Amino acid sequence: MKRTQTSATGAAAEEKYDGFTEEERGAMKERARELKAAARRGSRADKAAEAVSEVLAKIAEMPEADRVLAERIHAIVTSTAPDLAPKLWYGMPAYARNGKVVCHFQSAEKFRSRYATLGFSDQADLDEDVMWPTAFALTALTPAAEARIAELVKRAAN
Repeated sequence: MKRTQTSATGAAAEEKYDGFTEEERGAMKERARELKAAARRGSRADKAAEAVSEVLAKIAEMPEADRVLAERIHAIVTSTAPDLAPKLWYGMPAYARNGKVVCHFQSAEKFRSRYATLGFSDQADLDEDVMWPTAFALTALTPAAEARIAELVKRAAN
């Protein structure tokens, strides 16, 4: 879709608007590839092992700052909630119960943000009163932050 904007001087400028950013389109393409790859996999054990390998490979590709955070998040989630299955979700590490994503990590680089995020879906049991956070900004992981993440993941997984 193209639209014409008129500047303050009256000159018209062509601006292309597709509705999604380049990063969002890239994430959608990655999700399509993930779904195709999942459909081609064999046994349940093969699927699980391959999914873990894909998550670890994706983490290894991240810039150092994001990679350090993602590795710790992966370790916390897999040790705190071993029943959550690692998988890729829109090209980022995620952890699912019965195929549905419960929590996910998003690198800062993915959408050119100043911080990475740890997000929780509606499958997570984090409900508190009438309002609660579903995503947390991460710039570093202190022992206190790791303990809080472990507690959230444990609640989310139950």
